[in-house]
Amino acid sequence: MYYSRKKPVGDYEQEMTAIWSCTQESCNGWMRDDFSFEVVPTCSQCNSPMLRSMKSLPVLINSSYGNKMGIKKMETKL
Repeated sequence: MYYSRKKPVGDYEQEMTAIWSCTQESCNGWMRDDFSFEVVPTCSQCNSPMLRSMKSLPVLINSSYGNKMGIKKMETKL
């Protein structure tokens, strides 16, 4: 028998998460807002502008989230 430690995909807690989606119709690129390094990012696949939206995704802990917020606060002060 095979026993895996991984949880099945259906067992992860999901929440509505802010994401950036590519505006190009033929591109399906997107990224979580917490993991973007720019205030308004460009798509890494086609270099098109991205639009902010929401998507139901599994919950992740981003330890660098505070760093991003610090960067945004510094940019608004300048």
